[in-house]
Amino acid sequence: MKIDWDRRTCARRGHVTYAPDEPQLRGRLRAETGLGEAWRCLRCGDFALGDPHGSGPAGEAPLVPRGKVLRDLFILRFLAIERAVRGVFIVLVAAAVWKFSNSQDAVRRLFDEYLDVLRPVFKHFHYDLDHSPVVGTIQKTFGYKHSTLVLVAALLLAYALIELVEAGGLWYAKRWAEYLTVVATAAFLPLEVYELTEHISYLKIATLVLNILAVLYIALAKRLFGLRGGRKAFEEERHSASLLEVEESAGVVAHA
Repeated sequence: MKIDWDRRTCARRGHVTYAPDEPQLRGRLRAETGLGEAWRCLRCGDFALGDPHGSGPAGEAPLVPRGKVLRDLFILRFLAIERAVRGVFIVLVAAAVWKFSNSQDAVRRLFDEYLDVLRPVFKHFHYDLDHSPVVGTIQKTFGYKHSTLVLVAALLLAYALIELVEAGGLWYAKRWAEYLTVVATAAFLPLEVYELTEHISYLKIATLVLNILAVLYIALAKRLFGLRGGRKAFEEERHSASLLEVEESAGVVAHA
């Protein structure tokens, strides 16, 4: 079933009306009812009772996202939420690494104590903790230098900051954030592919596919790096949309 993005958004946020100065367009956007005047919404095209939210020349009508543009904004905000969640998670991991670096010996002693307690239990189920890959990995981390762990925490924090900046920019559909997202995401794709060669998991595959789709979608849909006419075509598209908004809502056929 096709989603009516315009009416869906108006149902949540309300209509957006505008009274243009041009008499012909003004007459097509305005209607008299038994309850008073009504103005046509610039997003969904339905009439809404009450005074218009703004007025002025048609060329200065607000650029209201609608149709494909509204759908694109929804996708960008979905990516923004995903980046924000990932950024917060990485911040927590960085904090844990930093805390571990400051109490490495204490954590090691506690781990060894629990390992001595759990070893007979796991041995009863025929599982050798001394040769467990997970236990071996944890024990290796105890051998890392304090400075190395602090560096890892700092790098994780920097990565989390990039993710959170991306999230904020994508939420408000900022063009610089789209460039940052494409460059930063593409830079980490080789690492994600390498991780899959080491160990395959459904989560890693899903993350890789999502990041590839995000890079392709943003680069093509937003005409980044000169694609599909580049920034000039992107600005012309936005300018045309702002000029034609009132005409399209009024049902007037626009001329190129």
